Amino acid sequence: MAQIIDQKTEIHDQETSAPSLSTASGGDISATEVSGDGPLPSLVSEDQTPAHLASLADRARSYVEAASSANTRKAYASDWKHFSSWCRRSNLTPLPPHPQTVGLYITACASGSAIGTPTRGAKANSVSTIERRLSSLSWNYAQRGLSLDRKDRHIATVMAGIRNSHARPPVQKEAAMAEDIIAMVETLDRGSLRGLRDRAMLLIGYAGGLRRSEIVGLDLKADQTEDGRGWIEILDKGMLITLRGKTGWREVEVGRGSSDATCPVAAVETWIKFARLAHGPLFRRVTGQGKAVGSERLNDKEVARLVKRSAIAAGVRGDLSEIERAFKFSGHSLRAGLASSAEVDERYVQKQLGHVSAEMTRRYQRRRDRFRINLTKAAGL
Repeated sequence: MAQIIDQKTEIHDQETSAPSLSTASGGDISATEVSGDGPLPSLVSEDQTPAHLASLADRARSYVEAASSANTRKAYASDWKHFSSWCRRSNLTPLPPHPQTVGLYITACASGSAIGTPTRGAKANSVSTIERRLSSLSWNYAQRGLSLDRKDRHIATVMAGIRNSHARPPVQKEAAMAEDIIAMVETLDRGSLRGLRDRAMLLIGYAGGLRRSEIVGLDLKADQTEDGRGWIEILDKGMLITLRGKTGWREVEVGRGSSDATCPVAAVETWIKFARLAHGPLFRRVTGQGKAVGSERLNDKEVARLVKRSAIAAGVRGDLSEIERAFKFSGHSLRAGLASSAEVDERYVQKQLGHVSAEMTRRYQRRRDRFRINLTKAAGL
């Protein structure tokens, strides 16, 4: 690390005198882009694209947008802005990529000094946040036709030291168990459109083990919206949910419940009927003082707010303060609840959650019997 600090001045001198960089389209990166505050260079330069290829260029840009979710791109842009601001305050430049600069940056993140002048009580970033920032930098450099060598010793060794010094067990959200979900659903008004919608979201999110983005990303049928992440098909015995994820398409089967009061399929059917939905997003904003349904898709943050609000109203984990409960419950509580409540073979839960390994599924099981299989006795002790 001492060598990194010694090279800091040298890096700055090299960067400030470096020639302009060329993008994939042959143009020069502007001064704004070098400072790190400007937009990413276009995949295809509009002024250099032949007229007969303009439509293909537009389609290529749409595919670039579709390569990652809007939330992911927003996070990457935020991380790049954070890095660029730190470089500017440190009298360094973010372009071209230098492992020494990145090594100093992640050190600042780990020490709590990356947000400005180091102050007493400055909050350091967690290891997972720093790893995400590294991924963001790699992605942003790649979009500029550049490459960040994360295996370089100035990055890899510092990151290894950060993990050894600051790594902590992940903070897990509380699982909403079956009895919790039933109590939470009962707090919702069955006589209002908002209550019907919220009941459907809670029940389908729990029974399907869905992420909050998957819940609000559902459409009524296939290929109805550009931003949809899947669709539903209601059958006699249940509901088939088709989802598009990072690793491709998957299907989730949601069977009918033991009673209409707790049946996720019946809740969705009731919401569709009274909201008079025929096309587009399944879950939408309720407007006009709760008497009308808008056309806009619900934001995924509303799922987290719904889980928090209904858990508090139902008195779930009443042994905790309201603030603690608000922190412990989120949209993730629905997936963790299914994994923890379903008394079936683990492989079925794994399939429902879309996990590639049983180990990942076990991370979601908050209240499982960890000693159901006793290897001590099985080994003869």
